[in-house]
Amino acid sequence: MTDFTPPIQDFRFLIHDVIGLDTVANLPAFAEVSPDIVDAILEEASKLASSVLAPLNRIGDQEGAKLLDDGTVRTPTGWKEAYAQFCEGGWQGISA
Repeated sequence: MTDFTPPIQDFRFLIHDVIGLDTVANLPAFAEVSPDIVDAILEEASKLASSVLAPLNRIGDQEGAKLLDDGTVRTPTGWKEAYAQFCEGGWQGISA
């Protein structure tokens, strides 16, 4: 298993202080954005990255993806299930 701890404090600093979340949140397109929402997203993304995605790095390197004769691609063990968790969490629907 790969140990990975996303640098959440660094991300928070970048979003809140460098980018200026308060300024961005005042724009009409981002009116529903708040520091609490951003922090909650970072926390949940961190959990997904460290517990689901990071452990796949090694097996992905070892097995690799394979192009089959019928043109489909077989992903390494665990990737299909990880993608299902990614989708179940609604991550594919998040955009800037």
